[in-house]
Amino acid sequence: MAQPDDQHLPGEPDRSLPPGSGESDQRAAPRFTLLIRAAKLIVDETREFLCVIRDASATGMKIRMFHELPPHAALVVEMSNGDRYPVEIVWRDGDFAGVRFTGTVDVERLLHDSHGAYPRRHVRLRIRLDAMLHSGGTAVNVVFHDISQQGACIESEKWLLMNELVRVETTMFPPVYAKVRWRDHPRYGLLFEQTFQLDELARLAGPPRPDSRAVPGPDPRDADGTAPQG
Repeated sequence: MAQPDDQHLPGEPDRSLPPGSGESDQRAAPRFTLLIRAAKLIVDETREFLCVIRDASATGMKIRMFHELPPHAALVVEMSNGDRYPVEIVWRDGDFAGVRFTGTVDVERLLHDSHGAYPRRHVRLRIRLDAMLHSGGTAVNVVFHDISQQGACIESEKWLLMNELVRVETTMFPPVYAKVRWRDHPRYGLLFEQTFQLDELARLAGPPRPDSRAVPGPDPRDADGTAPQG
């Protein structure tokens, strides 16, 4: 559970605060420690990158990044529950970065994932990825629309059965087994038999590409196979 912490990180100035903030101002925005709170960075509404929030205050956050971000005009942190926070990067040190909120933030809401449109779900990345799905002795081409540590939303011309066990092969990760959790043909929700690690999921976003384009919006149901709540 996150605990209030008025002390800065060891050897780390509170660089996620606005430049020129005095020590009294820093104390007025107590820092909270967040351990492995996964979120994603949305760049100009076209690309999504996984990140991990390590601490946050009313003015900014320290995050771990897995990729260099492309040049951008707008940057948003989206939490697993769907809440979004426009930010700007104010410092970078290796894999870590400090971001400053560009608007007012309810820190208590930020710290708890039981609020929002999609409470208590895993972060999912919108991704368009071709794959081969093996079902009932046949292999068919399918397309990923989003993916999380636990599941994915795919599009398949072949009708799949509820709770059917399938095998999915792509060039991005080793073959995975999954069960069909929901269907709205041609879209299906899969639940993986084995979950991805955060760094494995992050690699699926890949390095920035010069021809990056917006991808279709995700299905309103969670990639983990559950319907949204709230």
